[in-house]
Amino acid sequence: MTPMPAKGKWRPTLGMIVFAVLAAVLALPVAGLNFFRLYENELVRQTESELIAQSVVLAAVFASEAERRLSAGLALGVEQPKVARPEPGARYQPLPPQLDLGRYEIRAPRPDTRLAAQWPEPGYFEIGALLMPLTVETQKRTLAGFRILDPQGTIIAGRGDAGLSLAHVEEVAAALKGRYSSALRQRISDEPPPPVYSISRGTRIRVFTALPIIVQGRVAGVIYASRTPSNIVKYLYGERRNVILAGLTVAAAALIVGLVFLRAITRPIHELIRRTEAMGAGERDAIRPLAHYGTREIAALAHSFFGMARGLFDRSDFVTTFAAHVSHELKSPLTSIQGAAELLRDSGSSMTAAERKKFLDNIIGDTQRLTALLQRLRELARADNPQTTGNTALNVTVADLRKAFPGLAIEMKGDTGLAIALSAENATIIFSHLADNAERHSATTLTIALERAEGEVQAVVSDNGDGISEQNRENIFDTFFTTRRDSGGTGMGLRIVRSMLAAHGGSIRLLPAPAGTSFELRIPAVDRV
Repeated sequence: MTPMPAKGKWRPTLGMIVFAVLAAVLALPVAGLNFFRLYENELVRQTESELIAQSVVLAAVFASEAERRLSAGLALGVEQPKVARPEPGARYQPLPPQLDLGRYEIRAPRPDTRLAAQWPEPGYFEIGALLMPLTVETQKRTLAGFRILDPQGTIIAGRGDAGLSLAHVEEVAAALKGRYSSALRQRISDEPPPPVYSISRGTRIRVFTALPIIVQGRVAGVIYASRTPSNIVKYLYGERRNVILAGLTVAAAALIVGLVFLRAITRPIHELIRRTEAMGAGERDAIRPLAHYGTREIAALAHSFFGMARGLFDRSDFVTTFAAHVSHELKSPLTSIQGAAELLRDSGSSMTAAERKKFLDNIIGDTQRLTALLQRLRELARADNPQTTGNTALNVTVADLRKAFPGLAIEMKGDTGLAIALSAENATIIFSHLADNAERHSATTLTIALERAEGEVQAVVSDNGDGISEQNRENIFDTFFTTRRDSGGTGMGLRIVRSMLAAHGGSIRLLPAPAGTSFELRIPAVDRV
């Protein structure tokens, strides 16, 4: 049973990545709204600081007026607790803001005023009348509301509610005991809330501060102030047209980026995948340019892939054709050997010695042809996958060539001391095949003219043999093409030479010649062996 392939590791698609990036871009403005809380919290603390500063000024005036009236019998409130008293001798006594949108509960709207348990002393009303113009002018500039309270929590200066009590309000009750207190309360407004009301706490709250006024260590009154903090949501609502326009611009930009990704990356890759599957199914028509490459990298990838696929198809065709040729080339001598052997077996003693010798010579000749053919096949395989290291001097190669072909007069011309980037063995294989071809075609001389140009050696190999007919010139590099099969030719010599040179970065081509045959070889050169 064929084992099931292991499940591959999950990987996101390119489309998923693009979608995630675009979603993140679109989510940035929405995520930015969450940071409004931090900004609004800072606005709340800033509002509390401003109310403290304004209240401290009013408290200083109140305390000064109260001290002047102590001699007239003005009664003070409770003694300030020790924990709330400033450090003795301290030059500065800062009062930092306390409110925090994240930690403090937003209380209900400020309770209504109640009837006071007792009427304030006239002295306190005099102080309230003195401070009233200051609170009115301050409210005009800062939009803050003020109530001036006596030690019992009764209003002595306010907006039409003097004589009423706020002592039951939590922050006021704390201030009447000598401790500063502040609170966040729901805002009561005559204006309808904006549509973005729900995403902001700052649009629906009001900051309340209650600052005790201390005279001679006792509570003389309370400055009760309140104001609605500024908030960015209200500003955004006021600029809602620009905000909507910005949002649409971001959405349009994300859409354009998505379309660019789709056209430039996703679509070409999907088309390349489809072509790959088609080529895997054997469709050669799939090896054609894409309609849109998108990017330079995808174009380079597609060209490289199509080149590789074309090479694989060509290689497959070559293997198929090569196998057919090899089968044909091996079949003829094998058939001849089999026929001769059968005749020798069936004839017995009736065959003459001359006939027996003839058949045995035929068998030996065919086996020699098979041996030569197999040797050429090994050389062709080596030429297609050669060892490309090493180098040799051409005069050494030619010296070995003269020993191997004594019937040829081999002559060198030009710079005979040139070295090439081929091993001695590979160089011998190349030039031996050219010499063997020349000898088989009745050549008596072989000339090798050498010249160096632009990092390579140009070798023109010429002979005075029969030459190559015009109709055969296009086929001489084809595997198994030969006109001397009867004399042992295999038709693989020039194919081996071309493959060996190509593997080393060289080339070979047939030159026109008035007589004989002439080849031009270009081989990478080296400075020295």
